[in-house]
Amino acid sequence: MSMNRRQFGALATAFGLAGCGATVETQPGGPKPLPDDLRPVRNADYARWVASFQERAARQGFSQDLLRTAFRGTGYLPGVVKRDRNQTEFKRTLEDYLSIAVSEERVSKGRAAYARHRGTLRAIEQQYGVEAHIITAVWGLESFFGERRGDVPVISATSTLAYDGRRGAFFERQLIAALKILQAGHVTARNLTGSWAGAMGHTQFIPTSFLAFAVDFTGDGRRDIWSEDPSDALASTAAYLARNGWQKGLPWGGEAGPGAPTGTRIQPQEGGPRFSVTANFRALKRYNNSDAYAIGVGHLADRIAGGPPLRGSFPPDQYGLTKDDRIALQRKLTAAGFDTGGTDGVIGPNTRDALRAYQQRTGMPVTGDPSPELLRQLP
Repeated sequence: MSMNRRQFGALATAFGLAGCGATVETQPGGPKPLPDDLRPVRNADYARWVASFQERAARQGFSQDLLRTAFRGTGYLPGVVKRDRNQTEFKRTLEDYLSIAVSEERVSKGRAAYARHRGTLRAIEQQYGVEAHIITAVWGLESFFGERRGDVPVISATSTLAYDGRRGAFFERQLIAALKILQAGHVTARNLTGSWAGAMGHTQFIPTSFLAFAVDFTGDGRRDIWSEDPSDALASTAAYLARNGWQKGLPWGGEAGPGAPTGTRIQPQEGGPRFSVTANFRALKRYNNSDAYAIGVGHLADRIAGGPPLRGSFPPDQYGLTKDDRIALQRKLTAAGFDTGGTDGVIGPNTRDALRAYQQRTGMPVTGDPSPELLRQLP
């Protein structure tokens, strides 16, 4: 593959905590209807591109019946192009990232998910040598333990991005891989769904990574990462990590200090906690090439296993506010009738909208930025 799961994760980081939406402030709930811009619209140029692609695909051995079935009901998705072009280099601080990735809700749901699937997870650990809590944590970051697997048709998403051309060759390879998945009978065309960029199932495999790493753990002849049963998806994640250097029994790392494993010292956020990380930290980065992601998985796994929160503290943000200050600000805004969508201490789009509304109502300059003065002013 010319781009692996790790590289795709970096590509899609603006969409999520590479699995945990970087644009969301509160934890995801249940399934939501697709936005209008993720529904097919007529586009003559796209239709011509699809016709040309189908000719190329037929020459590669795909049957006309498969192509008709695969593309039935699909189409150009303007929201996919919009999201792809709006990806930015914006990075959250580690503190904000962990506030979402290792929230108390995610820890609680993770413990419950681990308890429900304990037998399967332990069997996967025994077979692939990747600890059950690590597998559970990846699941939690990628799809909130299966609650957000994605409802966008993968054929529509990948064909739209292949036609759009910004990374056309890459997404045409994903589209071909998606056809191979259908051809092999792992999933029906109707159920071949995922994120807007084509990442699929409980642990968000792109089609080429599915072909390279997904496994049939249940033994039913299909590598089914989409269904309510997460067994194949969790085992596929373990297989991915095992083939990318995971060492059984070696901790991923931990917060530097007494009891921390021997390893490389890193401090991802200036003034924040330091971590001692091992070769398994680097294996996690093969899943998504981000220090924050690997720390998020490792720390979430530790918390699911009963470990404590981080001991170290983070410095005030660029506005001079601590996390406790930001939580207090969100609570005060919401109580004053300006809903921030949650009180996690992360100043994201919902909180900024609430700040703008409050600033406009009170005659302040409308910036959407928090400040200690604004916190003191709120009743």
